[in-house]
Amino acid sequence: MLSTGTFDQIPLFYLIKLQSIQKTRIEIDTEMSIHGPLPDTCCHFWLMVWQQKSKAVVMLNRIIEKGTIKCAQYWPTREEGIMPFLEAGLLVKFLSEDIKSYYTVRLLQLENIRTSEVREIYHFHYTTWPDFGVPESPASFLNFLFKVRESGSLNPEHGPAVIHCSAGIGRSGTFALVDTCLVLMGKRKDPSSVDIKQVLLDMRRYRMGLIQTPGQLRFSYLAVIEGAKGMKGDSDLERWNELSKEDHGPSPEHLRQSGDRYNGNNVCLDESEQTLDKRTNMELPDKVQDVVAGNTDSTMRKRLREDRKTNTALKLQQMKQKLSDAERKRKRWLYWKPIVLMLGFTTVFVVGSFACWKIYFQGRSL
Repeated sequence: MLSTGTFDQIPLFYLIKLQSIQKTRIEIDTEMSIHGPLPDTCCHFWLMVWQQKSKAVVMLNRIIEKGTIKCAQYWPTREEGIMPFLEAGLLVKFLSEDIKSYYTVRLLQLENIRTSEVREIYHFHYTTWPDFGVPESPASFLNFLFKVRESGSLNPEHGPAVIHCSAGIGRSGTFALVDTCLVLMGKRKDPSSVDIKQVLLDMRRYRMGLIQTPGQLRFSYLAVIEGAKGMKGDSDLERWNELSKEDHGPSPEHLRQSGDRYNGNNVCLDESEQTLDKRTNMELPDKVQDVVAGNTDSTMRKRLREDRKTNTALKLQQMKQKLSDAERKRKRWLYWKPIVLMLGFTTVFVVGSFACWKIYFQGRSL
């Protein structure tokens, strides 16, 4: 079982300190940026959340993207209910979820097994932000950001919110930069005095590589400008909500990308496709129905190919791990082999010399 001091010894997590940026006092750290938890580090992840007294986890990636596993499934689904992390002495329990068109908000319960203390944790999952890309629009991103703020998860009485994507620098850096600049603007008499570039450079002193692409930096500027306008009243907040179309339900394309039950939206893809097929068969001519049927077959084949790619990627990762373990053992043996041989020869020489010496002197004494 991991001790409470274990977190200090793990080089896995990287903090973005948001203190004293541009000589503006922010009394406490409000965010932590990390890379996505791995299968062997999920217990450390939740131990960090517990120790830092975080109120929210903001996830900006999907579990599988372009056939590659980006991070582990570290929270329980509705069907699973509870996910134990006995090494950390913690239990994570699923309470509820609210599924929107491009993000999902879950309410989880984190329980300390030793003390029986429980805490509620918000899990904000942005499900349509592509890797190395940007959200659909500044309005949808700001609507998501202010949903996080409205939950109170960034308030001073709570620990820093945990922000992660896959690598923890691109999408996480964009989120942290926009939020930090808006916080600084709210504390300045002259909001336009906030230098976005300098804020990013200051943040990079604590986490290298934040903001991976020119597109992400350009989007950050647009989101900060749009967010600064919305700080003057609630009208822009309502406009962002309308423009984001969060209540329209997940799009068919998003459902194809997120059909995996762990990838964000626990929506039954098969039922929605069956309903669409029935409605299509009633309304369309025979020729068009044939085209639709062909498209459905193509979608199924595409899904099977993606499943095969995922399984292949998993097998490759396992093979690489086995090969790396074998290579480490081989190098370890090559390192110790001459030493062991030298010790063996030395032992034989010493024993042989002693035997000869004993036989020689015993012969002389006789």
